[in-house]
Amino acid sequence: MSMSDPLADMLTRIRNAVMVKYESVKMPKSKIKVNVAKVLQEEGYIAGWEVTDEGPQGTLIINLKYGPNGESVITGLKRVSKPGLRQYAGADAIPTVLNGLGVSIVSTSQGLMSDRAARRANTGGEVLCQVW
Repeated sequence: MSMSDPLADMLTRIRNAVMVKYESVKMPKSKIKVNVAKVLQEEGYIAGWEVTDEGPQGTLIINLKYGPNGESVITGLKRVSKPGLRQYAGADAIPTVLNGLGVSIVSTSQGLMSDRAARRANTGGEVLCQVW
């Protein structure tokens, strides 16, 4: 089965797993999904991730993170740039999420990075998604 937007599928799988308090979520692996998982781990939204050789292209397993009372660290995920309408922003125009409480993931010429890292590096790019 081909997917028109694998990143939106990843975000939906994470959103659904968080709602039912799963410990981890599995999805087909791709380079962009692995890089998004790296950024989410660096920003503290997931506990970790790993790649296995299951399936035709491999499987990405994301270990979700919860607080001491079982509340999820991720409260929202939103796809910003879609295949039908790409959203680009310069370094000074990258949107903040909840006044800095959330993070935008930006695809730059230097790879995927958070909005704060992109502003520090003074590079803009495609705003892929927002997490809070």
